[in-house]
Amino acid sequence: GGGGGGYSGSSGYGRQRNWRKRIKWTLIVVLVLIVGVGGGTYLWANSKLNHDNSVLADYSGRPAKGSGTNYLIVGSDSRQGMTKDQEKQWHTGAAAGGRTDSMMILHTGSNGTTMLSIPRDSWVTIPAFTGKSGKHYPATKNKINASFSWGGSQLLARTVEYNTGLHIDHYSEVGFGGFVQIVNSLGGVTMCFDKAVKDTDSGADFQPGCHKLNGAQSLAFVRQRHQMADQDLGRMRNQQKFLSTVAHQAASPSTVLNPFKLYPVLGSGLDMLTVDKDMSLINLGQMFFAMKGVTSGDGKSMTVPIATANYQTGSVGVAVLWDKAKCKTLFDELKNDQKVTVSSGSQ
Repeated sequence: GGGGGGYSGSSGYGRQRNWRKRIKWTLIVVLVLIVGVGGGTYLWANSKLNHDNSVLADYSGRPAKGSGTNYLIVGSDSRQGMTKDQEKQWHTGAAAGGRTDSMMILHTGSNGTTMLSIPRDSWVTIPAFTGKSGKHYPATKNKINASFSWGGSQLLARTVEYNTGLHIDHYSEVGFGGFVQIVNSLGGVTMCFDKAVKDTDSGADFQPGCHKLNGAQSLAFVRQRHQMADQDLGRMRNQQKFLSTVAHQAASPSTVLNPFKLYPVLGSGLDMLTVDKDMSLINLGQMFFAMKGVTSGDGKSMTVPIATANYQTGSVGVAVLWDKAKCKTLFDELKNDQKVTVSSGSQ
């Protein structure tokens, strides 16, 4: 038998962290190996990702890359690929165009993972941009959601970078239809509620207890907000909890090590994601394991620090105003990959 000298001088906590890292990277490698079986399967899976070459294109004045990795994760209200019956059944309506239904910055680094939700009604500066017609628009104050409506994912990413000072390394976006398909391919997601959840607008209707939600039920849950005292802020907490649970299930050995379950997830999930041009399966795996870590207690889940959720803009109704001092501290800590000391103040 081998000696125990390799553990000399190490704390039990340090050994535990090292083994966690080894297990995490082993599973990532196994994931890649499994999808690589059979010749070009890895290339097939990687090619199913919808790469957007412009979303994170460099531009003058872009924040420099900081320490760690920043993912911008966006849920849009795109109805692309949905039938009229599905729009009615899933309570999505039939709005044209696209808006952000949720957005989060996921930061990973040596000081753990932080999942940071950004309210879609955040009052921010949308930087100057050139529209598809070639017309130049000056910088203006508006809700952050407007940036996605005006200039798509590229302007949204630039707006996030402009207002946070963070360099976004990777981008991932999924619409309503893709969300439903991904959850269904996982066989549903189990969520537990300590009280009844009911929202006629989203279609959510759940009794207290644990329920295995299918794709349509999951969409209803993450979109419901009217019974929440703080409306969109409460909904964001539910979205964070749900997304972490999905990541935990998708990255579990029962999915990763079972090709009969893994392939359907890859087949129905990957082509529903829009990602930046440099996002690979490896990057996507790292993102999911980071989200899984938040569920396991290895990270922090929070909302951008807020000064007031009822800021009167005078032009576009009520918006969410960030707490400038707390936000500066938070964004500096994330940029330098330091331990996050700021709380959102809304949870």
